[in-house]
Amino acid sequence: MTREDMLARLIAQARTEGGELITLRAVVEEASELGASRVLDRLGLADPGAQDDLDELRELLSAWRDAKASAWKAAIEWLVRGVLALLLVGIAVRLGAADMLS
Repeated sequence: MTREDMLARLIAQARTEGGELITLRAVVEEASELGASRVLDRLGLADPGAQDDLDELRELLSAWRDAKASAWKAAIEWLVRGVLALLLVGIAVRLGAADMLS
């Protein structure tokens, strides 16, 4: 029996019995399962290898985030080093270090 058949039977049962709580819960559960299956199928994630694909994508995304954070950190470090070097050159010029070297 497919999920569609099960859902149709539960709805018919709810209609004839007046919708007892357990029947209504079963209808909601089957409808949810059917909807989730349809969504996964439409997204192309219903095959057995989909979990492996998702795991691989999560690892790739994590690696991308780590690389991006490292790149920003390196760029900021180089910027700070450049500013400090310019500051030291400015201090040396101000103190007359260029005259001392000549």
